[in-house]
Amino acid sequence: MTTVWAGLATGAIYSLVAIGYNVVLLASGTFNFAHAQLLMVGTFLAYTGAVTLGLPAVPTVLLAAAGTAAIALIEERVAIRPLLGRSDAHGALITTVGAATILDGLAAAIWGRQPLTVPSGLPDRPLTLLGGAVRPVDLALIGLTLLLGVGLHLWTRHTLVGLASLASAEDRQAASARGINVRLLGVGAFVLAGAIAGAFGLLVGARTYAVFDLGHALALFGFVAIAIGGSGSQLGGLIGGFATGLIYAFAVRYIGAAYPQLVVFGVFLLILFLRPRGLFGAALERRV
Repeated sequence: MTTVWAGLATGAIYSLVAIGYNVVLLASGTFNFAHAQLLMVGTFLAYTGAVTLGLPAVPTVLLAAAGTAAIALIEERVAIRPLLGRSDAHGALITTVGAATILDGLAAAIWGRQPLTVPSGLPDRPLTLLGGAVRPVDLALIGLTLLLGVGLHLWTRHTLVGLASLASAEDRQAASARGINVRLLGVGAFVLAGAIAGAFGLLVGARTYAVFDLGHALALFGFVAIAIGGSGSQLGGLIGGFATGLIYAFAVRYIGAAYPQLVVFGVFLLILFLRPRGLFGAALERRV
């Protein structure tokens, strides 16, 4: 059961990346490849608040959320907004990759290349739960990620703003003709995704450390989570992230530490062959 808890805790981080991808994708139709880097920046801002400034947990979370949301807003205005309305559908993808590279370089320049320990403020002593050992920070990460994913899924299905974001993702011109402010939705999506990444920076950093190249691995596994769950589905991204984490943990446990990435990407390719839209992708397309 300890392996299950470890897989769920790691999978929660992948779910956060997938959820961030989907928040922006649903509202603006843009796949923000830099979202994993926003989560990385959130861990550094959490370190700055908790260690450098000596702030308690709540002010640290607020600082990281506000700072990362501001960076996400700058990314939208600089990397995305100039490309809106252009026929080149790949331009936004390229600029978000560029934004990710810039964030990696800035993080290395500001905080250095050595991993930094981020204190969560929770007890470090593992708990015994359902026959396995799990740290309190991992339980908090798993529980809050579940609440976030389910909450966003319900929000997109049962609120006017959520339904408007679905309509905007399906056809921006038609949504705009219906009176939906698609530009404001896109800006709000970037800010919301950035705020979420920053708010979880304290818990994520407590598990992974704050390190400048964290975004690379998270981006890849977050993309796998999207492929498993289905792009545009918050519930799919949530489940896909946890599934990816469990696959990784069991591969380490039973095959060896050298092979988990091969196993994860093998499952990724299998999903692409058998169900290209993911587990929930087709259902999302019918409901929009």
